[in-house]
Amino acid sequence: MRVAQVKEFGGPEVLVPAELADPVAGPDEVVVAVDHIDTLFVQTQIRAGAFGEYFDVAPPYVPGGAVAGTVTSTGAAVDAVAWAGRRVVAAVEPGSYASLAAVPADHLAPIPDGLGLREAAALVHDGVTALALLDLTALKAGETVLITGASGGMGTLLVQLARSMGARVVAVARGEEKLALVRELGAHEVIDAGSPDWPTQAREVLGEAGADVVLDGVGGELGVRAFPLTATGGRFSAHGAPTGGFAPVDPAEAARRTITLLGIPDVQLTPERRVALVTRALSEAAAGRLHPVIGAVFPLERAADAHAAIEGRGVVGKVLLSA
Repeated sequence: MRVAQVKEFGGPEVLVPAELADPVAGPDEVVVAVDHIDTLFVQTQIRAGAFGEYFDVAPPYVPGGAVAGTVTSTGAAVDAVAWAGRRVVAAVEPGSYASLAAVPADHLAPIPDGLGLREAAALVHDGVTALALLDLTALKAGETVLITGASGGMGTLLVQLARSMGARVVAVARGEEKLALVRELGAHEVIDAGSPDWPTQAREVLGEAGADVVLDGVGGELGVRAFPLTATGGRFSAHGAPTGGFAPVDPAEAARRTITLLGIPDVQLTPERRVALVTRALSEAAAGRLHPVIGAVFPLERAADAHAAIEGRGVVGKVLLSA
């Protein structure tokens, strides 16, 4: 099978095409002919050598993520009638940057009729995490939510989902193109993160009370500046780290203001929970209520270019690979 493999830690150029043996389905597995592959910013950070304390990978390795494709073979313990030939999505850790993937059958979610494989791939991680965050923060109709990184793959989904729940959505993104996108997706107010005084502008929009929920998908200094915009008694989620680290919020200050702090450890999901959430996301998309924003698609052989595009931050929405 064709893969994109990290030959050593470093820049995008270390991600190179390679050939590996085709996978064979184990007793409880299926083999998926991959059509589209999800990419995540964290994959670029792992490739560069970061987060070694969290991700046990060593070159050469094939990055892990998620795939959408068609089941071509099934293991002995898998119901072949139920799964053979089905269009499916699945998280694949590691080994998703590949033309074939062996996946445990209980990790699969069928793709509803009317939804494309490309769109489905864009929802496997971001749709799951977005729904999990909204469940975790218990966002309610009538509340105000501030979303940083709102023009990214998950941010665009959070904007749509929060709006559909009846929340007031204040979106933080950088530049006119990205601001126009999140406004079109349903944000009630938009704030340009490129402005040095963006927190002041956000405060004017939010009012002195602040946001009931802050969903920080950026981290670093931007996340630190977003934290004070959280209402007393509100919820602050530091789940993104494309800046190199999660927002280093002072727990004592959060406790003083009775703010509930949440982070990526709070959305570590069991396979069963992940399948349930991705099924919800796919159903919403198939019904036309959720629209994944796909900014660029690169062939598998150009995975290095995809990583360069992700790191360049110029692409609006998701970057995918096509197998």
